[in-house]
Amino acid sequence: MRLGFVLSEMGAGLRRNFTMTIAVVLVTMVSLFFFGTGLLVQKQVGILKGEWYDRVQVSIFLCGDDSPVDRCPAGAVTDDQRTALQAQLEADPRVDRVFYESKQEAFENFKETTNTSITDNITADQLPESFRVRLVDPEGYLAVSDDYLSSPGVEDVPDQQAILQPLFTVLNVATNIALGLAALMLLCSMMLVSTTIRLTAFSRRRETTIMRLVGASRALIQLPFVLEGVVASLFGGVLASAALWAMVNFGVSRLQNRPGFTTRLIDTGDVLTQTAPIIVGVGVVFAVIASLFSLRRWLKV
Repeated sequence: MRLGFVLSEMGAGLRRNFTMTIAVVLVTMVSLFFFGTGLLVQKQVGILKGEWYDRVQVSIFLCGDDSPVDRCPAGAVTDDQRTALQAQLEADPRVDRVFYESKQEAFENFKETTNTSITDNITADQLPESFRVRLVDPEGYLAVSDDYLSSPGVEDVPDQQAILQPLFTVLNVATNIALGLAALMLLCSMMLVSTTIRLTAFSRRRETTIMRLVGASRALIQLPFVLEGVVASLFGGVLASAALWAMVNFGVSRLQNRPGFTTRLIDTGDVLTQTAPIIVGVGVVFAVIASLFSLRRWLKV
């Protein structure tokens, strides 16, 4: 009986404030869409870091005959120095694998990635030999670089991750902007839910006063109002999830399916199993908080 009463009161409130309810649904949808976009961008940044950082190798360039004196005061690397450095790298627990690249191998790789008009004027003796090191934790690059930069026979340990850092900086800024807009929109959504519930409670203040006088509990009186905000926010969350799914399915997935594109991108599974439950849950929680806050004044007897 009480369940039927609560549902009937909720339905009556939604019908009486149909226009405001639609506004709550739309504002909640937009705010949760931005929030979900921020979550997806964060996930994509994590995927790119994990995938691209694993591809980055520490390059330890050895001294050669043409190396600058300030970096290689003892001249070209000796066989003993090369052997000792390789043994040190292989014993380092931070190192996963070590690859030695001779001058000839460096020259062959250089020819594969450089225009022939440049390689025609370069010989193998002009390129440095090096060790290519794959780390167990790619983000520990700086510590490894500092340790081996001063080793005998080492000319330079360039920071290859610096090439990727600007990209991740841009992606992180985009994430923060999306989450900032989401926070602002969520605040607007809470204010709109609170205003809608307050207007509904004010228009029915005589009914609620009578219910309290005849012994109805505060929870029974508040529940229909709270459910109105929850239902509106729930619809907004579902619509936001559908919009995110469409964006990923018809936008990101098409990019993923292009020939030669190997980087893993977020997919619809990430939306349905991870992002959608979070944004729907956040929408419902915010609606409950806003509803209870707005009811504290109008349901006092």
